[in-house]
Amino acid sequence: MPERFDLSSELNPAFPLKRRDVLRAAAATLLLSVSPVSLAAAASIVAVRVWPAEAYTRVTIESSEPLTFNQFLIKDPERLVVDLNGIDLNNELQSLASKVGSDDPYIKLLRAGRNKPGTVRLVLDLKTQVSPQVFTLEPFGEYKHRLVIDLYPTVQNDPLLALLNETAKPSVSNQVANKPTESKASESKIDQAKPIEPKPAETASVDRSKLKVDRLITVVLDPGHGGEDPGAVGPSGTHEKTVVLQIAKRLKDLLSDDPNVRVVLTRDGDYFVPLGVRVKKARAVNADLFVSIHADAFVRADANGSSVFALSEGGATSAHARWLAQTQNNADLIGGIKLKSSDPYLAKTLMDLTTTATINDSLKLGKAMLGEISGINRLHKPNVEQASFAVLKAPDIPSILVETAFISNPAEEQKLISEDYQQKMALALHKGIKRYFAKNPPLARTRIAQN
Repeated sequence: MPERFDLSSELNPAFPLKRRDVLRAAAATLLLSVSPVSLAAAASIVAVRVWPAEAYTRVTIESSEPLTFNQFLIKDPERLVVDLNGIDLNNELQSLASKVGSDDPYIKLLRAGRNKPGTVRLVLDLKTQVSPQVFTLEPFGEYKHRLVIDLYPTVQNDPLLALLNETAKPSVSNQVANKPTESKASESKIDQAKPIEPKPAETASVDRSKLKVDRLITVVLDPGHGGEDPGAVGPSGTHEKTVVLQIAKRLKDLLSDDPNVRVVLTRDGDYFVPLGVRVKKARAVNADLFVSIHADAFVRADANGSSVFALSEGGATSAHARWLAQTQNNADLIGGIKLKSSDPYLAKTLMDLTTTATINDSLKLGKAMLGEISGINRLHKPNVEQASFAVLKAPDIPSILVETAFISNPAEEQKLISEDYQQKMALALHKGIKRYFAKNPPLARTRIAQN
């Protein structure tokens, strides 16, 4: 009968030396044949996305397992190189090149190739000097591990865009990240709602240079979500981020026809803006009002109606308000950002006296909005609700969040993608803002425009 051996026998001193050496050599050969990459769970790239915008361009690489990376810039011509460790080149990575359009403000070309076994090299040929931010995110929602490449312009001509670069810089690390995820399934769907451009104004645009304006009112409109964060997704695949931007642009056109009003959008395209930056934008332009525009979603498909919310210093006024605030406050985790430092406007302790007065004004604005919205849609609740929404935490700016309808309701989803309903909602919000200012004129500031 042949002798039987197991590897544990090697620990026995009586085990024949020659055979022990043979087993040792065989084990060493086996270990050498296994690459470091295969010793850990092999990572595979499951999705890649590119989000171009004037503010910054984002490249997102989503993987099944955490990735490590190295990055460096090359001059003349400008290039950014990012080495992704622990993966092999696959179809998803090879598709990156085709996702960069000729109109991308910062990327001329993007190439992906195998640099060495277990390492894929990305080369981004750049159109201008950039300040790259490369970081990783932990899984969140439906997203798996993500590696994010944000390309900010080195020279900031627009101070509002500079806020993005200044506030949203991540703590860059080449370590293996505990990554966030996002809901890739909803993002991968193509919106069934065609982007609807706002109607041209019925009348000719106002020539402000010919008008005398003593006090310019600044209204900041905040279309929720954007870019990596699609917001809620309707039954037929409509993304919240798309319809709220369309409504915001329509409202901007209406407000811009008022000679004493200037309008600022926190985003004017499909890109992600962190919650803290939205607040900072409003404060940077000395906003008199901040209106965040959303499309609600709930676990029950029959939930319907429009709602208006203001900030609460204490608890939420309803379970739904608390739940909604939590989902909206998760936007930074979904959109993918690592703040350089804590944002004072998102701190739990607010400036009590200023905030109390601001919340009172916000409630007045919300009541005026509800009065107008009730003419075009059922109200989910007849009163302004309150909860701790991070995006409403500017302590000195009356701020409200409007849920234009439940995108999770099939009938209301069809309303939201309707050009007619979008225009009616924009008109209602416009009238609500005018009604508020008629009873609550803004405080005097330096006289601005005269002729």
